[in-house]
Amino acid sequence: MRTLITFQNKLVPVYITTENKQPTQKVLRILNSTLELKFQKGKSAIQKCLNSLISIEIKGSEAILHSYSENDSLALSLY
Repeated sequence: MRTLITFQNKLVPVYITTENKQPTQKVLRILNSTLELKFQKGKSAIQKCLNSLISIEIKGSEAILHSYSENDSLALSLY
């Protein structure tokens, strides 16, 4: 499933696999709060990834953040 979220005043596509057992709205709410927290208090590598974020893929309890540079992409645990 594909949906869009607003993060740092830009629309970011979020791809959620159907194997996720949590309700979609709950997953998106957790994702938004995690991204905001990491943007404010995260290490520089995470902030660099979030500044160039192009899409997010959620697989189970992990969010894979894709950025313009493949080297800056990373995975975050949501739970």
